[in-house]
This record gives sequence, C-alpha cells and structure tokens, in this order.
Amino acid sequence: MTQNSYDKVAQALEFIADHWDEQPELSEIATQVRMNEFNFQKLFSEWVGISPKKFISVLTLEHAKQSLADNESVLGAALDSGLSGPSRLHDLFVSVEAMTPGEYKQQAKGLKIRYAWHRGIFGETLILATERGLCGVAFLDSRGKQECFDDMARRWPLAQLIEDFDYTYPYMEQIFNHPDQVDPSKHANLKLFIKGSEFQVKVWQALMEIPKGQLVTYGDIAKKLDMKTGAARAIGTAIGSNPVGWVIPCHRVIRNTGYLGGYRWGLPRKLAMMGYEAAS
Repeated sequence: MTQNSYDKVAQALEFIADHWDEQPELSEIATQVRMNEFNFQKLFSEWVGISPKKFISVLTLEHAKQSLADNESVLGAALDSGLSGPSRLHDLFVSVEAMTPGEYKQQAKGLKIRYAWHRGIFGETLILATERGLCGVAFLDSRGKQECFDDMARRWPLAQLIEDFDYTYPYMEQIFNHPDQVDPSKHANLKLFIKGSEFQVKVWQALMEIPKGQLVTYGDIAKKLDMKTGAARAIGTAIGSNPVGWVIPCHRVIRNTGYLGGYRWGLPRKLAMMGYEAAS
C-alpha cells in the first residue's frame, strides 16, 4: 500500500469515528477522502478486511453489548488456552519490563529517551523509546503537539529526551503497519519498558491478555486481579494512565452496560481502534 493509500484509509477511519452515529453512506465517506465509491470500497476492504458499511455496524451499542455477552469469560479463556503472558499484536509477541523501584525513585535520571511524531492510521502519533524498549505511545489531540509531548515527558522528569525520527520509526512501522506488510524476521519481539506503580503495571499486563478485537469491562479486569468489582474506579484510573496507547490496549475496555466510556486520546479514536480490530 502506498503512503497516499495509507493516508486515505486513515482519513476514512477518522471520519467514520466522528460520524458513526449518523450512519454515513459510502458515497459520503468516499467524498471525504476524494475517491470514487468503487475504488474507495476496494481500498478500505483490502486494508481493514470488511466494507465501510460493515465497519460502521461494529461501532454500535448493540454490537458492543453482544461482544460482552459472547466474551463473558474472555480473560479466563485466554489463560486457559495456554497464554502465559501478554497477547499478540499483529502476530508479534510483546514482552514487558517494568522499571525497578530504585529506578522509579531516581525519576529516570541518566535515562536517554528518543522520541518523534509520526503519521499513523489513527492520526499523528508520538513514539518514545529507550535502549530497553518502547516506553510511550501517544496521539495528537486538541491540546496540540507541545502539550501532548509535555504530558508524556512529565513521566520521566530527569531523563534526557532526544528528538530522533530515524530511531523511533521502526517502532511505528512494527506497531501500526498492515500485518501483511510486517516482516517477522525483522520484528521478532516488541519490548516495552514502562514506568508505573505495582498496581498500574498489573492492570496494564491484564489489558494485554485481552485478545485482539474483543471487549471486556472494568469489572472483568478487577476479577482477573482478584479484586472486588467495586474496584472498577481504581482500575479505570490505572487504565487512564496507560503510557503506551494501542500496544497496551485500553481501548478494549468498556462499561458493563456496553457503553464505551472515555478514552484519554478521544472517544472517536477509541471507536476507530475498536472498529479496526473487530473488522480485521
């Protein structure tokens, strides 16, 4: 897929996520990306796996409720099937290394973090990485690039932050490229290096055990961690602090009513992610 085609699909996903409740017609979406209906449907279906109309259908409340009903014990099933660690992302195993208590106390002193903004299927994407692995994925929102960057940088107050597009681009390519375009021999293992409290890390690891394209509730995560269902608020706070968007899939968690809840980088982006995964 060419960069132009990639951008067209990204624009379409953004438009659908903003207008899904209006049930836009194929012609309307195609017009937004300046393509004829036939070519747009072909391109979208090749990338996402289903038609735009079907994609919109998976963003409805009823679909979310049905997904929860169908996947009532999805976390338990994942563990029963032999998954001893995080789930797969684009068929690539993701390993997690958490900062030690001593390193946490040092506030990342002496750590070099390389970062850059990249164009991606879910909009402008900020990638941060260290020699020990990917440590941040964020998305541009209404705050603007500088404030979004500052929000991520505050997690590492004493680190040396170095802008480096070439260093971070391979992470972007590995995480977001179409699965058919990823060469497993070059991307055998995606490593995460994350900073968080013991509780936060446990929640983030639980998120990574949710199979791609499936949904769970905050209560499901609490049960997975042997916590009372009333702990859903604490779970929600930890999820909202997720430092590695998309890779740690907080977008797969919704309310037990089927309503989608919030998302740190905007509900439209969460919808696009959910729809993209459910479709593919």
